[in-house]
Amino acid sequence: MDVEYKDINGNHVGLDLNSVVSSQAADLGGLDIDLKSGNVINSWIEYDSSFGVLNISISYSNLKPKNPILSVSLSLDQYVNDFMYVGFSGSTQGSTEVHSIEWWSFSSRSGSGSGPTSPPPSTATTLTNPTADSVKSPPPLPPSSSSPSPPSSSCHNQLCREGPGAVAGVVTAGAFFLALFAGALIWVYSKKFKHENKLGQSFASEIIKSPKEFTYKELKAATRCFDANRIIGHGAFGTVYKGIFPENGDIVAVKRCSHNSQGKNEFLAELLIIGTLRHRNLVRLQGWCHEKGEILLVYDLMPKGSLDKALFEAKTPLPWPERQKILLGVASALAYLHQECDRQVIHRDVKTSNIMLDEAYNAKLGDFGLARQVEHDKSPDATVAAGTMGYLAPEYLLTGRATDKTDVFSYGAVVLEVASGRRPIETGKAPARVSGNLVEWVWGLHKEGKLLTAADAKLEGCFEESAMRRVLLVGLACSHPDPLARPTMRSVVQMLVGEAEVPMVPRTKPATSFSTSHLLLTLQDSVSDYNGIVTISSSSSENSYIGLDLV
Repeated sequence: MDVEYKDINGNHVGLDLNSVVSSQAADLGGLDIDLKSGNVINSWIEYDSSFGVLNISISYSNLKPKNPILSVSLSLDQYVNDFMYVGFSGSTQGSTEVHSIEWWSFSSRSGSGSGPTSPPPSTATTLTNPTADSVKSPPPLPPSSSSPSPPSSSCHNQLCREGPGAVAGVVTAGAFFLALFAGALIWVYSKKFKHENKLGQSFASEIIKSPKEFTYKELKAATRCFDANRIIGHGAFGTVYKGIFPENGDIVAVKRCSHNSQGKNEFLAELLIIGTLRHRNLVRLQGWCHEKGEILLVYDLMPKGSLDKALFEAKTPLPWPERQKILLGVASALAYLHQECDRQVIHRDVKTSNIMLDEAYNAKLGDFGLARQVEHDKSPDATVAAGTMGYLAPEYLLTGRATDKTDVFSYGAVVLEVASGRRPIETGKAPARVSGNLVEWVWGLHKEGKLLTAADAKLEGCFEESAMRRVLLVGLACSHPDPLARPTMRSVVQMLVGEAEVPMVPRTKPATSFSTSHLLLTLQDSVSDYNGIVTISSSSSENSYIGLDLV
C-alpha cells in the first residue's frame, strides 16, 4: 500500500493505465487471498475487443474462477501499439522480499472478418517462458469463447478408411499411456508420503524437548479456519493469526508457515532456535503443530501489538518512560542472544515491527525466521543479505556475512526510530532538511550540534534532556559505520541504566571504509561461485567508494 498513490490497501489488484495511480482496484481479502502469504498465486488477464471488456481473475487454484475479481470496460486501442513488450516488475519499497514468476503464457487471437462478430481464425499465437517445463502444474490457458474449427474432411475421411485396426491401436496406446501415467502418479505420491513421514519423524525428534504439541484441528478451530479477518501480522515466511481456544478462551498468536520449501525450512530453523531460548524479553513459544503438510507455531499474544504500531498508529503518543523501558528490554534480549546462550544467536531482523509489547509495555523480541546460530568466536558463513532496508548494516549489505555487530547496527536504528518518532527510511514528501535515511539525518544533526532536535515532537518536551541525549548517543554509537567501533549489547545495557558512560561519538560521521585485504578475505566465500572479476576502488574524498562487478 502506498498512500501517495491512493492504494486502497496492501492486498489488492489494480489496473494502471499510463499512471501508477490505479484507475480501478479490487480488494483480494474478499477472496481470502493474501499476496504476502508466500503461496503460489495464479492470475488470468483477458481482454475481449468485441465488447471492450478487460477481466482479471485471481486464485490459489489452477482453475480460473467463474467470476473475475475486476471487470473493466476499456478500449485498449488508446494504450497499445502494433508492436509491444510484455513484462513483469517488482518493488520491495524498502523491505527484503522474494518475487518470482513461475509460469506464464500469452495468447492472442484476432478476428478475420469486417464485423465484430466474425469468428476468430483456427490458429493462435502463444508465447511461453523457456522455464515453463520445470513447473509441476502450470495454470491452464484461458478457454476460448468460440468453438474450435472442425477438422478438415480429408483428415476425417482418412481416419474412416483406416478401419477397426486403427481404432484398436488408438485404444491400446491410450490404455498403455493411462497405465504408465497411473504408475507414475502412484510413485510420486509414495515418494511424497515417505518424504513427509520422514520429515515428520525428523521434525518430532528435533523438537521433542520443545513445548506442547497442538493438533491441527485445535488451531484450525481457534483461528476460524485461518480466517483472513484473524490475520494480525506477517512475519518472515509466514502469516500470523489471532487464535482463541473455544474450550478455555485462551488467546494466542498462531504463525502459519508459507507453503513452500524455503518457508518450511525457515520455520523449522525458527522453531529449533526459539524452542531452546528462555528470556523475559523474548516472545514465548507455547507450542507447535506439524500435520497435513503444515507447520504452525503458537506464541503468547501480545495485547499492545508491535512497537511500530505503538509509535506510528496509536491515537496517543507513546510516553518517554515506556520508550526507555522498551529499549532496555530489547537490549537485554540481544545481550542474551549474543553472549549468554550456549550458541550465539544472530537475529538478523531486528526492527520495530518484530518487537511486541505486553499489557505493561514490556518489550518482547520475536520473529526468528531469519535467525542463525553460530559457535561463539567463529566467523559466520556468507549468505544473501536478508532483512529490512534502513536496519541493515553497510558491511552486511556488502558481504552478506551477519554477525552480532550487524544486530547492533539494527538495534541502533531502532533506538533512533523510538527516540525521534521517524521511520528508518522516510517515504513520500519528507519535511525540509530531513534526509530519507534516519541514521544519516541524526548524524547530520549531531554534526551541527543540534542532536536534541531529533527528539520526537509528539512528546512535546516531556522527557529529561540528559536521558534523551544519552539514548540518541547510544543509537549513534550502535550505528557507527565501522563494526569494530560498535559497542556490545551487554555494554549497551550498562549505558542505558547509567552503569557505564556512552563512548565518545565523533561529531562527523566516519567514512565507511574497508581495507582491500580485509575485504577480499571476507568476500572470498561470497564470490567463489562467480566466474568473473572483482574490482575494488577507493577515493580520497570523505566517503570511500567500493565497486564490485560480478560478471
